[in-house]
Amino acid sequence: TKQVPGDLQRFYASRSNKPLWIKRDALDPAAHALLELVRTAQYDGLDPATFNADALAAAIQRPEGERPPEALAQAELALSSALAAYVQGTRQAADADMLYEHDALRPFAPPAGSVLQEAAPAGSLAQYVRDMQWMNPLYAPLRHALASGGPAASEGVLLRNLARIRANPAQPAERYILVDTASASLWMYEGDRPVDSMKVVVGKPDMQTPLMSGYIRYAIYNPYWNIPADLVRNRIAQNVLNQGLGYLKRGRYEVVSDWSPDAEVLDPKSIDWRAVANGKLQVHMRQLPGGANAMGNVKFEFPNPLGIYLHDTPDRDLLLEDARQFSSGCIRLEDAERLGQWLMRGAPASETDRPEQKVDLPRPVPIYVTYLTARPEGDRIAFGPDPYGRDEVSGRAMALAAN
Repeated sequence: TKQVPGDLQRFYASRSNKPLWIKRDALDPAAHALLELVRTAQYDGLDPATFNADALAAAIQRPEGERPPEALAQAELALSSALAAYVQGTRQAADADMLYEHDALRPFAPPAGSVLQEAAPAGSLAQYVRDMQWMNPLYAPLRHALASGGPAASEGVLLRNLARIRANPAQPAERYILVDTASASLWMYEGDRPVDSMKVVVGKPDMQTPLMSGYIRYAIYNPYWNIPADLVRNRIAQNVLNQGLGYLKRGRYEVVSDWSPDAEVLDPKSIDWRAVANGKLQVHMRQLPGGANAMGNVKFEFPNPLGIYLHDTPDRDLLLEDARQFSSGCIRLEDAERLGQWLMRGAPASETDRPEQKVDLPRPVPIYVTYLTARPEGDRIAFGPDPYGRDEVSGRAMALAAN
């Protein structure tokens, strides 16, 4: 007993030493399912040698002969130890280019006792292990496809997509949003089931929407569009020089002192627009709500240092395209009203035309922005486009690391 780690001792004590892996004096089929996973741990970015698969195989095979009680007990402990270590390995923080607003959104490796407590209530332990039910529901189908073999060209794609999925929490919150920038699609999840989806427009290849996670905390109805400095310089200023100040009035543009809520509106006649166009003078500009405002009627904020958010859009034609990488990084929504209803749990939106009305969500909703070029669809794996070339870049990096 002294050789049994404390977490395992406490787990078995909590269940009066009832075994997890032994059913009617025989090992559950889950034992061989776990051994197969451990033997192919390289698919999870792990070293199979870490889990001593040969020793685990020996412990499993030993009881299958005469099945002495001591051998069964050794196999029981070996399997529990292996499951705990393997789950911790697959759920540890991934080395991925992911931005996290909060540590609670990062993957984490649970204590061994928690791993086993989570596995114990499973209706079928074998199914629990085969389906890797401790992972994000997107994960196991891709891994099974990789383990079953197939075209060599798809192996690297599957490996890179598995790594991206591991960069998100293995079991996300009760309600969350998943945005895939590769397919320019958004899903609303409740538990492990998508309940709704829509098209989105995401960043152009030269202004990519990054991998990131955050909490959508509030909506802003009737938002201003705070115009990026490069657009002010390259488009707004040039149009003022070509068309005169009437261009600003027609486009509902204002020059303001700063981005604060009580910013002072400046007289555009006082601005040296040629200096703005030449990059020698920088001014703050915004577009008033309504009409052709690029934000549409609402935007949903998940505060982050890159200023990325979800927003409505009046430019509906881009949503009809198959490849929808057209924005400067933010995420434009096919149906902002429908998403708002889901985020707000049906609470009414703004009922006035006052600009910049901030409305907090009843409860913050996690959002995970990822990049999936392979995704389970029913019983098959759908391979999609790689508009940002991230699979190609990752493939070169992996080849260099192997040499």
